[in-house]
Amino acid sequence: MKRALIAFLFAGAAVLATAAPAAAHNALIGSDPKDKTSLEVGPSTVTLTFDQDVQGGQGINKISVTDGGGGHYELPGDPMIKDTAVTQAVSALGKAGIYKIGYRILSADGHPVSGELTFTLTKDGTGTPRVEAANDGSGADPHTSDGLPIWAWIVGAVVLLGGGVFFALRTGGSKA
Repeated sequence: MKRALIAFLFAGAAVLATAAPAAAHNALIGSDPKDKTSLEVGPSTVTLTFDQDVQGGQGINKISVTDGGGGHYELPGDPMIKDTAVTQAVSALGKAGIYKIGYRILSADGHPVSGELTFTLTKDGTGTPRVEAANDGSGADPHTSDGLPIWAWIVGAVVLLGGGVFFALRTGGSKA
C-alpha cells in the first residue's frame, strides 16, 4: 500500500510538473460601437479594446462587419493595431437592421481570440455590401478558435495517474 501511495504521489507530481502554465488570453473590455447599441448612422471605423496588447502581423488579425444577409462592410486590408486597441475601417452601411462585428485577434500569449458583437442600424444607409467567401484564404476565420481544450488536459492527467497506479500495483508485489 505504501508503494502505491508513493507511485500515486509521483504520478501526481509528474502531472503538475509537465502541465503548461496557465496563460490568460486577451479579453475584450470595450468597443466602439458598443455591443447591442442602436445607431442612426453607421460607424466609419470599428474599434475593439482588449485588456492586454494585441500582437500584430499581416493577415493575422481580422475584424468583419456584416449585415443579416452576410454582406461585408469592412474595408479590405488589415486592421490597425495600437497597443490594446484594434481598429478597422468600415464603408457606408446599407439597409437598417442588425449588423455583426466578428473578430479574431492574436492575444498577448500567442493564442487567437475570437468573438462577435452586434449593433442595430435604425435608418437606412447609402452603402452596398460586398459579398465575400466564408474564408478569404488567409487562414484567419474570425469564427474559429485554436488551442487545446481543457478536456484533453484532464484526460491526459487521468491516463498518466492511472498508469502510475497500475505500475505501482503491478510492481509492488508481496513481501518475500
